[in-house]
Amino acid sequence: MSDTEMLAVKVLEALRQRGLRLATAESCTGGMISAAITDLAGASDVLERGFVTYSNAAKAEMLGVPPETISAHGAVSAETARAMAAGALAHSHADIAVSVTGVAGPGGGTAEKPVGLVWFGLAVKDKEPRAENRRFLGGERAIVRRDSVATALELVLRTVQVDAP
Repeated sequence: MSDTEMLAVKVLEALRQRGLRLATAESCTGGMISAAITDLAGASDVLERGFVTYSNAAKAEMLGVPPETISAHGAVSAETARAMAAGALAHSHADIAVSVTGVAGPGGGTAEKPVGLVWFGLAVKDKEPRAENRRFLGGERAIVRRDSVATALELVLRTVQVDAP
């Protein structure tokens, strides 16, 4: 079993033990976080829904991310990641939402937002959403996406263990 699969099992068990539901809002991972959960038996106990919002229009239409947020800060930013997580929570029946937006590469990076920069948002019912980023070096798209999934699962697990409602 891979590290990501083991993390997904831990997330599923932690959510199930607390009776919590998860929503995902994914851009650069394109549904891979939801897939990691749904690869497991019992996923329906914890995964409420997943949003794949690759385009800026999808972020606005499906999650309610204000277009002004994307215009002012960019799709790959703390502000957008927080808004995506908050939107996933608001547009679902979940208790916790995780979002991912980043530059998976190999192109598309800039000096300010290089390939491998990924922002993660976390929203928990009745709490302020938060965001944090990681830089995955090397510029290989598959690695950036794989490591983003693992990081998102780690953040969800930590959130369930520390901040869950």
